[in-house]
Amino acid sequence: MRETCDLMIARVGAQGDGVAEAANGPVFVPFTLAGERVKAVVEGTAGQLIEVLAPSNDRVVPPCRHFTICGGCALQHMAAPAYRAWKTEQVAAAFRARGLDVAVNDVIACKGARRRAALSARATSAGVLLGFHKAASHDLVDLEECCVLHPSIVAALPKLRTLIAPLLSRRGETRVIATWTLGGLDVALEDVAAKLTPELRTGLAQAASSAAVARVSVNGDPVYESLTAALMFGNAEVIAPPGAFLQAVAEMEEAMANLVLRAAGKSKAIADLFCGVGAFTFRLAERAKVFAADNDKRAIAALNAAVKNARGLKPVEARTRDLFREPLSATELRDFDCVVFDPPRAGADAQARMLARSQVKTVIAVSCNPATLARDARTLIDGGYILESVTPVDQFLFSPHIEAVAVFHR
Repeated sequence: MRETCDLMIARVGAQGDGVAEAANGPVFVPFTLAGERVKAVVEGTAGQLIEVLAPSNDRVVPPCRHFTICGGCALQHMAAPAYRAWKTEQVAAAFRARGLDVAVNDVIACKGARRRAALSARATSAGVLLGFHKAASHDLVDLEECCVLHPSIVAALPKLRTLIAPLLSRRGETRVIATWTLGGLDVALEDVAAKLTPELRTGLAQAASSAAVARVSVNGDPVYESLTAALMFGNAEVIAPPGAFLQAVAEMEEAMANLVLRAAGKSKAIADLFCGVGAFTFRLAERAKVFAADNDKRAIAALNAAVKNARGLKPVEARTRDLFREPLSATELRDFDCVVFDPPRAGADAQARMLARSQVKTVIAVSCNPATLARDARTLIDGGYILESVTPVDQFLFSPHIEAVAVFHR
């Protein structure tokens, strides 16, 4: 049953929604802040904000016209000090949930804009829609501006619409991964139903050339490449495969890499697990021998290709390996005095269990999910490791997502 209620917001929850304690349980109201009195339409546990009756002192004017409509951001209305404190508390709360009352360092504030955007596109009678989904909806917001994306990606949106228009269908959506590289914009299109005829390939190449796009791929198939879609990791130039995982913000990748390097110290042999295309591998290899592993064959191929051309590196060995199913064993881990792991959101449960049985001196966990990081930390601590530090990194500005780097020693 839907009803209109006056609510007091007690806190901001883990997904960035304000939480009110109502008679029938918690109600989650997006775009509200702790201490506010609001009017909302309530159905079950979901509240839809109608009016802020008594605003918090932490409420500010959002910087983007799409805020509250676009589902890309949740917290543009929160003042910076409160926002940073909230992000730090999310990490601390995840560790407390695992029985770990740890001192969490202040969050490293976001610097720079996202160089990689995973957008959605759809053809309509009025033209191409290109942007993010609306909050809790399958509808698309046609982006005109964005305060978290690299300005060059935003500036390219009109030409991107022209480029992808011949490939789109009104029946479904196409995923558009746009990455700003040293050579310019790299565009990877996924879920494209259209058949790539010679004529369509020619048209795409002409449109890409006109838009000064570095590379275009469709469903993994390279269609056009004019400039090298390369990225720099330390002193190494890497040509990442289309759509490959990358840290979203170059400046925040650098901040995390600095934390990793500082923790690795004078380690001589390092395993970089879930390494991707080598964001940490190449920086570590400037000072130590590195073994790198990831289950993405294309990423490992790109990493190995870059190793051949890089200078000033210690030996690097990179292999394809599914670390979820086949983690490095305690016996294999004897070869290393430091292990870095940076898994997907699911965390590194199997690998953490093997590390807990090992004698590796230093373990550095990089995570995009505080909950699974805390779970893996619990495993390591129960195995005899001491948690030295936890540092939140605000890579995804205005979103509830947060990175963190945790350092463990034996």
